[in-house]
Amino acid sequence: MRKLLISVALSASLSACSSINIDGDTWNFFGNAIPNSLEKLPFVYRPQILQGNLITQDNVNQLRPGMHKKQVQLVMGTALIQDIFHDNRWDYYYGMGIGHIELEKHLTLYFEDDLLVRIVGDYQPLPPIQGEGALNNPKTIISVPDWQPPRRTLFEKALDVVGLEGEDAETARETAEKELKENAPGEADSGSKP
Repeated sequence: MRKLLISVALSASLSACSSINIDGDTWNFFGNAIPNSLEKLPFVYRPQILQGNLITQDNVNQLRPGMHKKQVQLVMGTALIQDIFHDNRWDYYYGMGIGHIELEKHLTLYFEDDLLVRIVGDYQPLPPIQGEGALNNPKTIISVPDWQPPRRTLFEKALDVVGLEGEDAETARETAEKELKENAPGEADSGSKP
């Protein structure tokens, strides 16, 4: 009798858990509360995450219409996604961040008869700087550095963990950065301040 009561109580308690309806927003809020709070702790190690194929502008600049699939694979590497239903489409993905993916880049290459015909995505081939096909005015090419996460002090991290950093602290930080940029030697405009 005792074993029967224990098994009935155990099955009733387990079935009660499955009858609770929690919507997705509530689950995402409470289910991610501990990982989100651990992510903000100042002394928790968050590794740099790199996923996919490294896509660089130099590699994309080497791509030319009419290149064979083997040549493209030599330049870009093996595509991350080669769909068997769309054999003429190669997808490249690159993601990076600290603790979670913060920067994503996509590149899709289309082929016809095993020859490259179209490039779609975050990168496009640029014309060469010198030689055949170069621009007449090379000053129009702008080089943008890769994304770097903003550096924060230990004090700022501690304020963020406690929850004291809000919009006022962010605006104060932005104005301080603007003042530093304005007062930096050699970067100020000639007509701004004497």
